[in-house]
Amino acid sequence: MNALKSLTSFACGLLFGGGLALSGMTRPQKVLGFLDVSGSWDGSLLFVLGGAVTLAVIAFHFILRRRKPLLADHFALPDATAIDGKLIAGAAIFGLGWGAAGYCPGPAIALLAHPNIEALYFLPSMIAGWWIWRWTAGRAAGSKGTKSATRKALS
Repeated sequence: MNALKSLTSFACGLLFGGGLALSGMTRPQKVLGFLDVSGSWDGSLLFVLGGAVTLAVIAFHFILRRRKPLLADHFALPDATAIDGKLIAGAAIFGLGWGAAGYCPGPAIALLAHPNIEALYFLPSMIAGWWIWRWTAGRAAGSKGTKSATRKALS
């Protein structure tokens, strides 16, 4: 079953990466054109967003009716539902990084298939940001004195 999970993950990654490349989201000029609402705005990525949201709403309607996923023992859904300062700060940092670079994590990783100089700067910075978050989350959870809090923060 582990090989099937790996093959399925690989196929999903290829599909996702292909969709990003096809939609133009791996080109920072396209993304920055979408984010430039006061200048020469390119709204074509609205179709990508609309297609993704529509597909997710339809798929989740059927998927969450199952007792368990096809290739796992249980659904791993987030427990948190509140909008708090950490969520707002994280979204703001993500948005600033996306707006400054024209990349978000998915398209940046997809660029490994066709790297350019910006991706060679952005990817290490993104990975460093992940590690800094893991380190600070682990320290914050460790200061509470519970191993389960540390595990939860790092998962």
